[in-house]
Amino acid sequence: MIHVRRAGPLDAGAMADLLNEVIARGGTTALTTPVTRTDMLEWMERDPLSIWHIAEDGAGGLLGFQWVEQHDPQRRERLHIATFARVGRTGLGIGSALFAATREAAREAGAREIEAEIRADNAGGLAYYQSRGFEDAGRREGVLLEDGSVVDKVVKIYRL
Repeated sequence: MIHVRRAGPLDAGAMADLLNEVIARGGTTALTTPVTRTDMLEWMERDPLSIWHIAEDGAGGLLGFQWVEQHDPQRRERLHIATFARVGRTGLGIGSALFAATREAAREAGAREIEAEIRADNAGGLAYYQSRGFEDAGRREGVLLEDGSVVDKVVKIYRL
C-alpha cells in the first residue's frame, strides 16, 4: 500500500537520506554531492509556491518524494518537477501515486505546464516521465555537473 501526503519540515531528514542513496548510486540525478536535512529545508522554503509530496508504505516508511517549483518567475504558469524513489523500489507505483497528487495540486495552484529535465542517460527517468504523458520539448547539451562531469539533459513538458 502506498500513501501519499504533503511533505513538511519534519520529513526533511528522511528525504535527505533517501536522496543521498540515489546520489550515491549515481547515474539518475544531476546531483553529485550528498545533501543534508538543512539543504532539504532550504529547498522547501526557497519557493513559497513549491508543492512537495511524499509516498510512504503502510508502516510510514518513506518510499519516495516529488516536488514542483518555479524556476523562472517570468513563467509563473510553468512548474519544474523533481522525483525520487528509494533505490531498489522503482516500478512499484510510487511515481504514479506521487504524480497523481502533484498534478492535481499543480492544477489547483493555477499552473498550466510541468517541466522535467532528465539526464539523457537516465533511461528509467525518461520512461517514467514519458509514461506520465510528458512530451519532448528540447535538449540541453553539455550540462556541467557539480563533480565536473558533463551530461546532456532531455527537457519534457506536461500540459495540465
